[in-house]
Amino acid sequence: MNKNTIGLLLSSLLFLLITGCSKPVKEITESPDPAIVALDAFPSVKFTAPVDIQHPPDGSNRLFVAEQAGLIRVIKNTGSVETAMTFLDIKSKVLSGGERGLLGLAFHPNFKTNGYFYVNYTRGNPLTTVIARYRANLPLTDQADASSEVILLTFSQPFDNHNGGSLQFGKDGYLYVATGDGGSGGDPSNNAQNRKSMLGKILRLDVNATTRGNYGIPVDNPFVNNTEGINPEIYAYGLRNPWKISFDSTTDKLFAADVGQNSREEINLIIKGGNYGWRIKEGIDCYNPSSNCNTSGLIEPIYDYSQSTGDKSITGGYVYHGSTLLTLRGKYIYGDYVSGRVWSLEMNENKAGANSLIIDKAGLVSTFGQDEAGEVYFANYQNGKIMKLGIAQRP
Repeated sequence: MNKNTIGLLLSSLLFLLITGCSKPVKEITESPDPAIVALDAFPSVKFTAPVDIQHPPDGSNRLFVAEQAGLIRVIKNTGSVETAMTFLDIKSKVLSGGERGLLGLAFHPNFKTNGYFYVNYTRGNPLTTVIARYRANLPLTDQADASSEVILLTFSQPFDNHNGGSLQFGKDGYLYVATGDGGSGGDPSNNAQNRKSMLGKILRLDVNATTRGNYGIPVDNPFVNNTEGINPEIYAYGLRNPWKISFDSTTDKLFAADVGQNSREEINLIIKGGNYGWRIKEGIDCYNPSSNCNTSGLIEPIYDYSQSTGDKSITGGYVYHGSTLLTLRGKYIYGDYVSGRVWSLEMNENKAGANSLIIDKAGLVSTFGQDEAGEVYFANYQNGKIMKLGIAQRP
């Protein structure tokens, strides 16, 4: 997220405190396409500062919502549900506020049998990112064991913004971790280009191995056997603040939405060993230096857009594979936290096609989610509602 969005985040938390006791209202957000709307997925339920939505691979038809302060709540995926249960409470460990907090959640591919899931959060004194594993003793119940924490990896954060936070498992069974450049503005230490730093990267961990303590390095990571001191966890680098990564559930292509500095927002297709340019470039433009930058070896975004029309903080989403909205099938759905717009981006192999606005004025779009059926949801950070893309109901 941009520095100028921190104030919006804090004011949003105040808004939640003021309005938290109001009666739930079923909301429908209009779309420029009259056939598509964003429907309140759970009219009787709201969340506090939702930052991630995930579902476990267990056939239980549940959604899990990570709240920034350190709660994970679980809800049955039916519109008639009236409450969300607390699945995990680690508020005592999490330093939240601004861009800090519990930022990511991912379920082990074998969650149904081992009960393992993974979180990404920030703690204080000193400010540190923590990647940890927890366990649900009975995976199909709605409560995890808060005492089961096993820390895989930690790394220091020099500033309180640009923490990234997204976690995703690929079909290869490895855990992918999105990290921001460490914050401030302009990446003053050039962390994103420094392969001896964990910051500004996509990391790739083997959570089933123990060669690095509580995890291992996949044997085909791009820098696994280097002799230059490069962190072997690195899968890709040159990112500013990747705010949500996701795999296409059909093709397994890895998408990363990277928040810009002052000018452009971008979407990248992540490949092994790829350098995505920050801080040399911001989107398609040179950043440091501001002109005539050396672009040799840098991978261009598949799509980027200007901040000039009010779209100033991209939120990554998912490729739609649901059955409700056939016109969106195979398109990447994403949004912008500041403007509240949601778009669909056509994909032609590894190239982007037409980009279409599908929802306008959707609020502070903080995250997207996808259920077992491939339907897509997003969270409004301000009012705590989870919205689902659907078809407008006619009288």
